[in-house]
Amino acid sequence: MSSSNKRRAGKRRTSGLARRARQVLPLRGGEYARRRWLSWPSWPALALGGLAVFAMGVAVGRWSDPRVTSAPAAELEDGIAAPAAVTPGLRKSESAVVTADIPKVSGVGDLPDDLAGSPVVALVIDDLGQSVDVIDRLGRLGIDLSYSVLPFEAHTGAVVERLRAAGREILLHLPMEAGGSANPGPGALYAAMSDDELAQLTERALVAVPGATGVNNHMGSRLSADSRAMTAVLEVLRRRGLFFLDSRTSSRSVAYEVAASMGMAAVSRQVFLDDDRSKEVIRSQFRQLLQLARSQGAAVAIGHPYPETLELLDEEIPGAVRQGVRFVPVSLLARKVERAEDS
Repeated sequence: MSSSNKRRAGKRRTSGLARRARQVLPLRGGEYARRRWLSWPSWPALALGGLAVFAMGVAVGRWSDPRVTSAPAAELEDGIAAPAAVTPGLRKSESAVVTADIPKVSGVGDLPDDLAGSPVVALVIDDLGQSVDVIDRLGRLGIDLSYSVLPFEAHTGAVVERLRAAGREILLHLPMEAGGSANPGPGALYAAMSDDELAQLTERALVAVPGATGVNNHMGSRLSADSRAMTAVLEVLRRRGLFFLDSRTSSRSVAYEVAASMGMAAVSRQVFLDDDRSKEVIRSQFRQLLQLARSQGAAVAIGHPYPETLELLDEEIPGAVRQGVRFVPVSLLARKVERAEDS
């Protein structure tokens, strides 16, 4: 074959390949030679590369999306998860909302004169009623605490008797409907209940914790967001002259606002010490609590009788007292609040 015929045959082969390539994936100008990497033998590698890019995009998206949380998938609400590890015999609490979401403590200006100028902390220990021994352990901390007792636990009666004999401040830790599948325990209040049912169950729980001067919610992220239900519950407390501490297990809680609108003494929790039971995290939360007390005059925290929490308090409280921090019952911070529109 002459050299000119060879050149023509080569062009025909090249144009045939270009046509076949355009049938699979159209290319401009027949640039098959420049886009050869798109031919069949390279498609597996291209597919693997696409999967890798997709995976990187998902990872970057999760990292940049503020709605995604790495917290354990327990009860997840408002981007907040319940603690993963719980001591046997202690129920999960619903977890804390961010401090920035919490109203400032009410009634700071009404504190007794002997507390003026000092950082004031009210520390409430929740979920009591399952052990009498822990009451003695808490007493050895040497500070004023508020003790919140579940109404229908195995040792509720004995715990209340021990606390009353010691002159401790007692709260009823009233079980309320959670936002997820978590079980609040016996005697829980549910949003589907009528006003009369809610009132009757609240009265029954108060009878089980005699001597309680206030109430805070156990769980309750669902119920505490329901104004109608909370009004029915709080009306029982108002008639008895009791104060309400909003445990603030959800940023959607209206409990504090409803109580204030009813002219009740009320206060909101600002720090949860131990939703994460790592001792160093609890230490960080405790120091945040002290900083809040210094910056705004007073702060309210809730903790639980976990071994890690008790050990941490043993270590940190003496230093806080030496620095001038005053620990008081939470009732001292629960004051009737004049709403801004009424002042």
